Amino acid sequence: MAEEDPAVFTSGTLPSDPRLLATVTNAYLGTRVYRDILHVNGVYNGAVGDCHRADVPSPINVKMSVAAEDSLAETFSLDTRTGTYIHRIQAPGYTATHRIYAHQSLVHLLAFSVTIQRSTLEGEPITVNLQTQFTLESPDLDLHRGADFQGAHYVYGKTLVPEVESGPRPTVHMIWTPVLQAVTLPEEEKEKTWEFLTAVAESEEDVKRSFSEGMSLIVSRSLYVSHVQAWTALWKGCCVEVEGPLSLSQAVYGCLYYLLSAIPPLGSSDFPFSGISPGGLSNGTSGEDYWGHVFWDQDTWMYPNILLFYPEAASAILKYRIRTLGGALCNAQEQGYKGAKFPWESAATGREVCPEEVYGNEEIHINGDVLLAFEQYYYITQDLELFHQAGGWEVVHAVAQYWCSRVVWNPEDQSYHIPGVLPPDEYHCAVDNSVYTNVIAQRSLNFAVDLGSQLHIPIPEEWEEVRKKIKVPFDKSRNYHPEYDGYCPGEQVKQADVVLLGFPVMHPMDPEVRRNDLEMYEPVTDPQGPAMTWSMFAIGWLELKETGRAQQQLSKCFSNITEPFKIWVENPDGSGAVNFLTGMSGFLQAIVYGYTGFRITKKHLKFDPICPDDIKKLKITGVCYLGSKLDFTLTKEDVTIQVTQASSVLQPPGLEAVLAGTGEHLPLNEGQSISFPAAAGWIQKVETI
Repeated sequence: MAEEDPAVFTSGTLPSDPRLLATVTNAYLGTRVYRDILHVNGVYNGAVGDCHRADVPSPINVKMSVAAEDSLAETFSLDTRTGTYIHRIQAPGYTATHRIYAHQSLVHLLAFSVTIQRSTLEGEPITVNLQTQFTLESPDLDLHRGADFQGAHYVYGKTLVPEVESGPRPTVHMIWTPVLQAVTLPEEEKEKTWEFLTAVAESEEDVKRSFSEGMSLIVSRSLYVSHVQAWTALWKGCCVEVEGPLSLSQAVYGCLYYLLSAIPPLGSSDFPFSGISPGGLSNGTSGEDYWGHVFWDQDTWMYPNILLFYPEAASAILKYRIRTLGGALCNAQEQGYKGAKFPWESAATGREVCPEEVYGNEEIHINGDVLLAFEQYYYITQDLELFHQAGGWEVVHAVAQYWCSRVVWNPEDQSYHIPGVLPPDEYHCAVDNSVYTNVIAQRSLNFAVDLGSQLHIPIPEEWEEVRKKIKVPFDKSRNYHPEYDGYCPGEQVKQADVVLLGFPVMHPMDPEVRRNDLEMYEPVTDPQGPAMTWSMFAIGWLELKETGRAQQQLSKCFSNITEPFKIWVENPDGSGAVNFLTGMSGFLQAIVYGYTGFRITKKHLKFDPICPDDIKKLKITGVCYLGSKLDFTLTKEDVTIQVTQASSVLQPPGLEAVLAGTGEHLPLNEGQSISFPAAAGWIQKVETI
């Protein structure tokens, strides 16, 4: 019997909850299968707290059916390798296949096809019915019919209400192939495919060009082929293969598929990306999945996975923050502070669009989360151009200014305090000196000072002063970090908070303190809290080589994974956001950063591998460091590193691996691999004398 492919999820029935249907998205368009709406990257309707992704009627909301027969076999599959949803009906004498996909590289295109394949040489005509609920209406767009184009229908319309007064109201243009009520394979034909195309863009010129390109590819029978090729290239540069439990392997493929579906296509550095919301482009209508807003979920949870494999896509996320800096400057000014205050919930402008004021006013750690993403990018790429020419330094400077204006000097303990904040643990508002907030602020200032010197820019003395003297709460008697001033041990917390100091913030602490933080907060963290929490506890225990405790935490994540399409829900009771990319990304970090021990530092990519008992081998393909592509293979006994692509930025001799225990230096040459007994070490640029 053939082994089940962990990258293909198949079921004989669909979930009863339509929110749990598979999603088909790319960087520009997204929908759930069989849903009557789709969403467009960066297109929102509604003012401030009412701002949400604009609903566009979906022409690909089509279901396939055949006349009832007793011996039908029906399957519904999501093939993550090809980014395709497949509905297949096998009947006596024929197979009907319905494929739905968002084109991976031609991001203005959504498509579906129906294929009827006769299993006998001849027979009666075969008819497949296509049911659609499509209506040309939207609560968010002022839609108008345009003249048909190349036999397809055309509609366009502006959003009704701008995000902020006098703000932009984008226009959506859509062209789609009319959907037939049924398709019939004539008796003399053995196989036939019908293809249906939808193009969406923000100008008439772009939508017509995209539709024409898609139709040309249909004529040459290469539209779907080009989509599959784009997904093949994406997986070639980024894959995590687990030799272990099938459920773990499936979870990893599912998480990677949904996350990779959301990033800009390869080779499109100028793509105007508008960020990733917790539920992605398939969700975010009014009242759903946080209205499609962008949170720290993007910068802290999703981004580290993207950065490690595709720094170019990571830079598109940073450029979204650069483009919305103007709004962030206004936010800070309105609150009476200098610099920039990135919104807790962001849409197209960078102005605060959170419906509840307390989060926008108090959950200011978002500024440090954004800057940590910029810092990690610089360490992985050494790309100063983003900072010097593309606006990155302006973001760093504005955030540093904000922190310096937000702190208050306390003469009693001779340190700077940050009062009145909401930490990641949202059960406690208006607290003073949230340890996570203060430490991430300190890290922002450390990076700002360091980067300024790299760019030969004079640094204000205030930055140095504040970063050295900001208060970091610490309980010396218990040897742990209290969550904030006045935190009482045993108080329930909502989600991962203090444990984030160890990772991803990497605040210096000895292992005993790290252990005490984990021990203190693990039992008091709400078991019904959001899905990404447990992966951070798992990473902490893996750091301490406590694989049993790590696996115990990681196993909690599986209660957030739904069947059959591995869609994540935010909370284990099914509430909260759906297609919860944040939870998926935390889980991926536990695999990609936890088992490998990868840590991104100023001069190194560190590793400290550990394989739990139920994993024989872990292969991580396409790790990108200083322009080189590396494959890591881990077992309990050995580590193998292969350079699959040498850096175009580093001069020879390029990279080397250094083993921490022995100090041995192992050259990393393109096309060659090195192996050594599992041990800690790091990758670094070879220092030339």
